[in-house]
Order: sequence, then structure tokens, then C-alpha cells
Amino acid sequence: MIKYSHITLIASLLLGVYTPGLAGDASSDENSGAGPYIPKAQRRYSEEQGCVEPTEDMRANHMKYLLHQRDATMHEGIRTKQHSLHECINCHVSDAADAPRVDSEKHFCNSCHTYAAVNIDCFQCHADRPVKTPFESRLEHKRRTDETDAHTAAPAPEPVQANEGTGNE
Repeated sequence: MIKYSHITLIASLLLGVYTPGLAGDASSDENSGAGPYIPKAQRRYSEEQGCVEPTEDMRANHMKYLLHQRDATMHEGIRTKQHSLHECINCHVSDAADAPRVDSEKHFCNSCHTYAAVNIDCFQCHADRPVKTPFESRLEHKRRTDETDAHTAAPAPEPVQANEGTGNE
């Protein structure tokens, strides 16, 4: 019985020594070596706030938000951007061709999940890098076409006044 207590005590002390780095301190440098390497977000949720929720809240509760969003979408047909996995990936993962995939420890999700020894199964179905929706693709195509047309089109003619050139000015 005493051996078991000592083993429990030692295990608790070891976990206590190593797990504080997992939660981290939002005010400290996140990549100071006290925990996993955490890639910086690629975008902001809005001008006022970086992420949809405060950093510490997201670290502790992101799975609750994602599961709630999944249930609302799948069972009730409610689709919002705030806690969707698609939007998390769009903000936190680079869309560069050489961006890390989910099996790399440098991927935003996998960096902490590997450190915490948590298996990620989201990406068996979902994309691990930003994917544009058909609507986003059409908007980008239209924007590029408009920019190209603006640079290659002939200058617009000067506007003509209603009575100009008729002798009734």
C-alpha cells in the first residue's frame, strides 16, 4: 500500500512539474520553450479581437466549442463561422503550398495535441489547410478579373452633359 502511495505521489509531482507549460501564460512568450511550439495565427477574427474567444478559454474549451458547432450544424442545420473548424483552419493555418500538414508538429493543431498526447481525428474528414468555398473562389476570381480589366481597359470617355454640343447650352 505504501509503495502505491509513493508511486502516485511521484507521478503527481512529475505531472505537476510538466503540465503547467501546457496551459501557459498568455502574457509570456508562447514559444519560449516552456511548452510546444505554437504557430502564430495568419489572420484576426475582427479588428477588435484576434480570436473568437480569449486565448486561455480557447486552449481549455476549444473542443467543447467545436462539438457544439458540429451538433448545431449537423442536427439543426445552423451554420455560423464563429466556432467552425473551417474558420479555425482559415485563421490559424497558412495556405502556402509548403505549409505544414496535420502530421507535422508545426501544424497549428498538431503542435499542442502532440505535446499533450491527444489524438486528432478531425482531419480524417476535414481539410487540414485553408480551403476556399465556391463562393469565396468566385469572389476572388471576380476581384482578380476586375483588377485586370482596370489595368488593361481603355480610359473611360469624359461624361457628356445633357445639352452639350446641341447649341442649347
